[in-house]
Amino acid sequence: MQIRALQCFGEHAGSGNPALVIEGDRSNEEARRLLAQARNTTCVFLDGDVVDFHYPHMRSPLCLHATLAVAHVLFARHPDASTLSVTTAMRGQRLALLRGGDAYFVRLQAQEVPQPALAPDLPARLLAAPGLVPVSTPRVASVGNPKLLVEVPDAATLHALRPDLEAITGWGKEVGVNGIYAWCRLQDERFEGRNFNHLDPALEDSATGVAAGALTALLGQGITLLQGRATGQSCLIRTQVDDGAILVGGRAEPGAVVTSFSGSASGS
Repeated sequence: MQIRALQCFGEHAGSGNPALVIEGDRSNEEARRLLAQARNTTCVFLDGDVVDFHYPHMRSPLCLHATLAVAHVLFARHPDASTLSVTTAMRGQRLALLRGGDAYFVRLQAQEVPQPALAPDLPARLLAAPGLVPVSTPRVASVGNPKLLVEVPDAATLHALRPDLEAITGWGKEVGVNGIYAWCRLQDERFEGRNFNHLDPALEDSATGVAAGALTALLGQGITLLQGRATGQSCLIRTQVDDGAILVGGRAEPGAVVTSFSGSASGS
């Protein structure tokens, strides 16, 4: 088994959201979850052209920063390729991978998702922000992993949020939504956001590509999205709308020394 550590969506060299790309693993789902838990890092198991995403607390149908890590690995093997593709293990979603300069992109399609009934005070309750009035109507959008998108007035409000993570998780399980992505507009025509779908606040995402894709689908335009200030990692996600598809991309670079193991994730 071989493990590669990468940093993805970094605004600058040396920053970004970490992911481990793991090849040669033949273990089961539980062992993979335990490995991600032991490493306390998002892990993507690469089985040929199939990608299987595991967070420390759950398996995921789609994780775009880990997909960028896979793109970095695969394009290094196929330097003359302009496009590659992988398939997600949980839902069989086909993902086209592209390379442009020092960035990698994942080509996705916006997905039709049901809009759950939202009580007017629900966003404020879930975000534990009494009196919060979203700037626009909160909506669920998805490019493979539905997010409730809640626009807050400004960056100060965004970074003051200390949400009720258990309530968000419980509500999300009831309605089939993977957490809340709170976002705001910045003065320089950029956007900034924070993702809340972990029970442990220490595991907050530094970059959430699926949320960037969902926000792009909601707004109907390509965006430049900042994330990671709350975690101490400076991340930048760029999206484009191309002939009805949504491209989500950013930097990906090696983050640590490659380590090789024999055996499976379960240690057998």
